Amino acid sequence: MSHAFYVYSSYGFAAIIVIAITGWTWIDGRLRQRELATLEASGIHRRSVHKTEGDTK
Repeated sequence: MSHAFYVYSSYGFAAIIVIAITGWTWIDGRLRQRELATLEASGIHRRSVHKTEGDTK
C-alpha cells in the first residue's frame, strides 16, 4: 500500500462519516418537526409559545 492510498482512503472514510451524520441529523430534525406538528394539531402545545411578557416562570 502506498502512502497516498492510505491518505485518500482516510479522507474518503471521514467524508462518508460526516455526510452520514449530517444526513441523520437532518432526517431526525424533519421527523421531530412532523411529530411536533402532529402534537400541536391534536391540541398539545409547547409551554414556551404561551408565555407572556409578565410571566416570570
